[in-house]
Amino acid sequence: MVQKYQSPVRVYKHPFELIMAAYERRFPTCPLIPMFVDSDTVSEFKSEDGAIHIIERRCKLDIDAPRLLKKIAGVDYVYFVQKNSLNSRDRTLHIEAHNETFSNRVIIHEHCCYTVHPENEDWTCFEQSASLDIKSFFGFESTVEKIAMKQYTSNIKKGKEIIEYYLRQLEEEGITFVPRWTPPSLGPSSETLSSSKNQTSSAAVSVPDAAALKEGLSGDGLSSPGATSEPVVGTPDDKLDADYIKRYLGDLTPLQESCLIRLRQWLQETHKGKIPKDEHILRFLRARDFNIDKAREIMCQSLTWRKQHQVDYILDTWTPPQVLQDYYAGGWHHHDKDGRPLYVLRLGQMDTKGLVRALGEEALLRYVLSINEEGLRRCEENTKVFGRPISSWTCLVDLEGLNMRHLWRPGVKALLRIIEVVEANYPETLGRLLILRAPRVFPVLWTLVSPFIDDNTRRKFLIYAGNDYQGPGGLLDYIDKEIIPDFLSGECMCEVPEGGLVPKSLYRTAEELENEDLKLWTETIYQSASVFKGAPHEILIQIVDAASVITWDFDVCKGDIVFNIYHSKRSPQPPKKDSLGAHSITSPGGNNVQLIDKVWQLGRDYSMVESPLICKEGESVQGSHVTRWPGFYILQWKFHNMPACAATNLPRVDDVLASLQVSSHKCKVMYYTEVIGSEDFRGSMTSLESSHSGFSQLSAATTSSSQSHSSSMISSE
Repeated sequence: MVQKYQSPVRVYKHPFELIMAAYERRFPTCPLIPMFVDSDTVSEFKSEDGAIHIIERRCKLDIDAPRLLKKIAGVDYVYFVQKNSLNSRDRTLHIEAHNETFSNRVIIHEHCCYTVHPENEDWTCFEQSASLDIKSFFGFESTVEKIAMKQYTSNIKKGKEIIEYYLRQLEEEGITFVPRWTPPSLGPSSETLSSSKNQTSSAAVSVPDAAALKEGLSGDGLSSPGATSEPVVGTPDDKLDADYIKRYLGDLTPLQESCLIRLRQWLQETHKGKIPKDEHILRFLRARDFNIDKAREIMCQSLTWRKQHQVDYILDTWTPPQVLQDYYAGGWHHHDKDGRPLYVLRLGQMDTKGLVRALGEEALLRYVLSINEEGLRRCEENTKVFGRPISSWTCLVDLEGLNMRHLWRPGVKALLRIIEVVEANYPETLGRLLILRAPRVFPVLWTLVSPFIDDNTRRKFLIYAGNDYQGPGGLLDYIDKEIIPDFLSGECMCEVPEGGLVPKSLYRTAEELENEDLKLWTETIYQSASVFKGAPHEILIQIVDAASVITWDFDVCKGDIVFNIYHSKRSPQPPKKDSLGAHSITSPGGNNVQLIDKVWQLGRDYSMVESPLICKEGESVQGSHVTRWPGFYILQWKFHNMPACAATNLPRVDDVLASLQVSSHKCKVMYYTEVIGSEDFRGSMTSLESSHSGFSQLSAATTSSSQSHSSSMISSE
């Protein structure tokens, strides 16, 4: 298996030329890197004008490996070839390195790059990437991989320290400025250069210490106490820089940083829609111990779930029923000693049976989701307020009053479903769970719910029986005395509702609750449609202004479909709901409408204005089309038939599985469309309601290829 590494962008607040002077002091050997024994120059090239300098070195390394392994391998040292290409004109240094020793058994490639910061020419950016592929190594492949990764990550950590060490060394020698390269014909005289050096040295940026360099970036170098904590400096191509990671995401190991960056890049390159914020990507990685493949799988499932159920809009569009506001005994209450938002739940005082009977399971679930969304928002706020990364919250659960009525089967069933949904979609958001005044019946409830809780989450539970929370190791270890709620003998008035029994007059019948549950999840700006084999779903958009822009945002919830856009000068007949006998439409709000008459001919009655776009199950697609003519535009979602395999080829396993998943040749899509005036189009994808999420942000690849296709088609005429 190939191991890969990608670093964040590391920013040095010094000019490129000064960084190069510090970097060159690492050769021929560097005492700060014990394993770097020596290096010899193999070849060297300099251009006549001095702008290009290419040097190739053979580096001798003493790898920290068991003596037995070295004896079996028959080597004491490992040799690498490093090629440095310095372009003083463009102010870039590219470093390519590969192993010479055991190159037929182990393949190691590394690429590093020093460039000028895109927004501050007096700062320097550094990035590195590497790959390790162990083909075979005398049966010690796993051991060699661990040794290699350990050595590499250790050197990564030292990289910035080494540059800073040599910067300080240069400063001690009085060198705080190195002039930029200039063409020989335009170069200043020695007297002018000397004068320029003296003038610039007095105004040169002094070398800050390592701690200052790691403090967030700001326009005036180092942030002042009263300055905003938001970083104002960008990095190339919206890449993550190391200072941002430390300030907003926390201390990560080099390999953890690499996992975050690689997963984020994958989302930007392949996900046709919105991507989560960096904090939430990191939560999914932590939930799967930084296994990128596993984290990617559960995160993509969660993104589809969020879109289908419009979770991004809960805080803005959904108001909890009055019954919940009066009888749900939970609410936010200040923060704990670590700065985490604190949520208080008086479960023992809550009538779970009454709430389920009065509201139904879906309303309770939606309310819990809104609590989690509010928790994410409060974490972001506290990160800014406290000046350190806060990505989770603390939950305090008071069980006084818990008894057998809380073990009512439908109530427990609703609780288990809520736990399952939250665990799948809000991983690593619970920092600590304090369970107080646990009664004798609690072990029964714990036995029921604990199997549904992730092991990492269970380790965050602290359970106190009776008044144990008042003693050593109790509540005061985690919450300041001033904010302990009054109902726990504290001094702070807690505005969390007291709960109580829900009046039976508010109970509703099973039929009413079922209808309400359907209504909760279908009241959305998105429409749901079913697509069948031979029966596409089509919608009609009339365009008056020839230069309008049709935008779309849809999810393929089931099956694979082909998305088409057609234009017709005449209006189709009024749409008819398709009656498909065996294909009954069971999804709430789902429909199937066909507009293109069977007698219509493509090219005569209507024309295709975009190339067909094949969309796979689970994909989220956003895009736009600039209209060229007024008239009627038809957006069509059509069932995608699997291509027939050639006689000499067997069908792929993936194709067979995909064909089996499309039950009864039925697909389902959820879509939203909007028509925008051409004068408002620039940047107007952000006007789509689908991108108003406080949780997500549009990725660089938000718009599908159809947008660029149609735009280029217009500009060519």
